[in-house]
Amino acid sequence: MRIGLDGMPLTALKTGVGHYTFELACALARVDPESDFDIVYPASSPPIAITQHDKPLSLPANLEVMRVRVGPLGRHWWSMGLPRYIRSSGIQLFHGTNYEVPPWGQCATVLTIHDLSLLIHPETHEKRRVSRSRRRLPIMARAANAVIVPTASVRAEVCEHLRLSPEKVFAVPEAARACFRPMDLEATEDVRQRLGIGADFLLTVGTIEPRKNLRTLISAFQEVASRQSGLTLQLVIAGNRGWLSEPLFDVLEKSPMRKRIVLTGYLNDQELCALYASCRAFVYPSIYEGFGLPPLEAMTCGAPVITSRIPALEETTGGAAILFNPSSDKDLARSISAITEHENAREKLVAAGLRQAAKFSWGQTAQTTLGVYDEALRRFRGEYRRES
Repeated sequence: MRIGLDGMPLTALKTGVGHYTFELACALARVDPESDFDIVYPASSPPIAITQHDKPLSLPANLEVMRVRVGPLGRHWWSMGLPRYIRSSGIQLFHGTNYEVPPWGQCATVLTIHDLSLLIHPETHEKRRVSRSRRRLPIMARAANAVIVPTASVRAEVCEHLRLSPEKVFAVPEAARACFRPMDLEATEDVRQRLGIGADFLLTVGTIEPRKNLRTLISAFQEVASRQSGLTLQLVIAGNRGWLSEPLFDVLEKSPMRKRIVLTGYLNDQELCALYASCRAFVYPSIYEGFGLPPLEAMTCGAPVITSRIPALEETTGGAAILFNPSSDKDLARSISAITEHENAREKLVAAGLRQAAKFSWGQTAQTTLGVYDEALRRFRGEYRRES
């Protein structure tokens, strides 16, 4: 079978959806060597660089990256360019890994909906993105033969808000990448020194945007740090600056602890691994998530995790994290103190996190995804009534 996957998330610096697309494609090719997999994107987009640690990365023999030449009409990628490529290449199933599939059916289609933040928390996004999502996402969800979501909580939201049959929506967990692992403190020193980070720090990771709730984290950090006698604790925020972030940067610059807050910008995997493995605690105060890969990555590296008490993060962390009310900086400050001031509690949380992270793998994700592909193909062939 020939299967296409959306390559558009790989045309920029990889964040959550980009990592999902690439890791899934590689795992699928390894789990199903009898099929051919194409990562497909238009030549009007920047070229995809397949590298690891700035060196070319070998792909499985049955996985190719296809940069498709498009003319004036083909630049309308989803409605014309991609459908034309599907017809000419013999692709039998296309997986839209980032909320988009071709709107009409040249082949079976599977759509991944990572979360519904644009619909449920529109105030945390730019208005044009909210408007586009409200217009297109219901169309994409109904056009697809099957829908993949990362957690049971998002499955319930998708069925409710997009009015899909539960039989069409499948929860398929994701996983931390193989590059993430525990490291000795000494092995992280070069990265930390280059970034201006000491040996005593809290870490958070993600694009800096309203949904990540960093204002609450900064307030909680100020409270914890002000009670410290040694004045060594730092807060490290790793991630690119995103949308609607100006108010957060105003708060940051006015913070009495500004000199102890480090903004690293985008980090590569080696740098992230070093920080995950050496932080005093990983804190993820998001008000809404679909899965929560950063907490799982942190657990894989041996970091104790403190995260929001919201459905998807409770599901992903599985009782191996300290949960707090994301609307309360006081609750978060108490949670941070429980880890930074009590080494036994920290060690128990580290051990629990390693056990929880070990339950997830991209091999399992790929195997379950192949089952969804089979279901989508049956629906496309008419063995199930397609939703109107």
